[in-house]
Amino acid sequence: MHRAPLTVLYRSAAIVAVDKPAGLAVHRGQSRDAVHALQLVRDQVGQYVYPVHRLDRGTSGVLVFALSQDAARAVAEAFEDGAVTKRYVALVRGAPPEEVFVDHALRPEDGGAPKPAATAFRTLARYGRYALVEATPKTGRTHQIRRHLKHLSCPIIGDVRYGKGIHNRFFRERYALSRLALHAASLSLVDPACRCKVTLFAPLPDELASALVALERDALLGLATGPDAPRRGAPLRGNTQP
Repeated sequence: MHRAPLTVLYRSAAIVAVDKPAGLAVHRGQSRDAVHALQLVRDQVGQYVYPVHRLDRGTSGVLVFALSQDAARAVAEAFEDGAVTKRYVALVRGAPPEEVFVDHALRPEDGGAPKPAATAFRTLARYGRYALVEATPKTGRTHQIRRHLKHLSCPIIGDVRYGKGIHNRFFRERYALSRLALHAASLSLVDPACRCKVTLFAPLPDELASALVALERDALLGLATGPDAPRRGAPLRGNTQP
């Protein structure tokens, strides 16, 4: 249960941005958890805050709230108009293209006709059968990045809904990573208070950064980087294949 104060990344007269940890819901409607980000931020700033976008419960990173109804309306319109740029990083299984633009409609969770959805992806690093990718969504559909990466046959590590259990377990056991490996690294928008563009950054969380360091080490040493690799602490066989 997250009760510690959240790190404030930016605050003005109109908006406040925090670094949301993985496992914390944005508001009560996302989960039945007793504590959620809206409540924590409200208590920290001492006033009511208005959610203007969402992050999945398992996603960490930049999360913005408005401090007034007018600011909430302005930021919501910016999101709807595509005037907000969001950049994510994700650790995935598979071999994604160096760059790819996915234009693949997604059906709402409650059914209905598929809605247009587009995401630009760029590969940042490769580690054997895994890769670190940058995702820039152009639309805001539910689970869009997760579903588009599944569409590419490159599901995110730790994704219990769209990923692979055998790889998720491998990362829990070998790299102590037991969360969704998706992080909202930056967000750019116009602050209604100053009418100036601001770019907000959230550093990579320790648990994800540590897993990437260990994964890179394994890849550089030519060790297996998959579910068939020896567990941490077990003897490593030089002829093990990835």
